[in-house]
Formats: sequence, C-alpha cells, structure tokens
Amino acid sequence: MALSSPFLVGVYENKVLIKTYKESGRTSEILPLVLAEICDEFEIENIYFANGPGSFMAIKVTYVFLQTMSISLNVDIFAADGFEFNHNAPIRALKKVYFVKEEGEIKMRRFDEEIEDQFELPQLLQHDRFTKNCDPLYVLPAV
Repeated sequence: MALSSPFLVGVYENKVLIKTYKESGRTSEILPLVLAEICDEFEIENIYFANGPGSFMAIKVTYVFLQTMSISLNVDIFAADGFEFNHNAPIRALKKVYFVKEEGEIKMRRFDEEIEDQFELPQLLQHDRFTKNCDPLYVLPAV
C-alpha cells in the first residue's frame, strides 16, 4: 500500500498474512526493492493493492509497476480503495484537507485538526472486498 508513508506490503498464504514489509521513503525507490525480495522468496499467485486515493505520484508508480508485474508474471491483479486498509478513516489529500468516504462516494473535507494516517494490512485477505477494476482513484481535479 503506497498511499502514505510508511509503505506497506504483505504476503498472504491461504488468505492469511504471513509476512509484512514496512518501509519509509519514495514509492519509486522502495517498491522495486521490496517486490524483488518477495519474488526471490515467494511464488506470486495474485496481486492485491490499494489504488487510491492518496499521493498522485505514489498511485501512478504503484499502478504501472504492479500492472507490469501482473503481465510479466501472468497473474491476476485486484484493487480496493485505501479506506479498506484504515477502517474508513479520512485519508490526507493536502494540508488539512482529507478524502472521506460517505455512502460509497469519495469526497473531500477540511478538518481543523490534523488526522494521523493509520493504515494496516488485514490479517485475513477478503477477496470479495477487491475488484478487477484497478484504475487509479484520482479524486482531485487536474491542476
């Protein structure tokens, strides 16, 4: 999950989380290293990821990298929004503006107080919470 720092990647076996990677830094630098390590140790059968909302650059890098892996390894890829990984809490957009999910729709809301990102990987992977539509969730309008 590359929506915020630290960056989280999990390895699941029989839908149970067996290993977690937690790294800080740029997605473009961390993702290839972590996934190379995972590929050396495990056989990838499917890819699951958070496709937004969050940092535009992190979402773009993650999407392109994981789609490329999916094609080259001939495995399926699935996505869910970031709210699946933070108990539906607000996700920082910029400064005091956050993405929120209300009645299934992602909106933006300003909060007076800063809200700390609390992302976590689920202990049990629930495939039905993900979709084959992996397009990035770009909620902010283009500048």
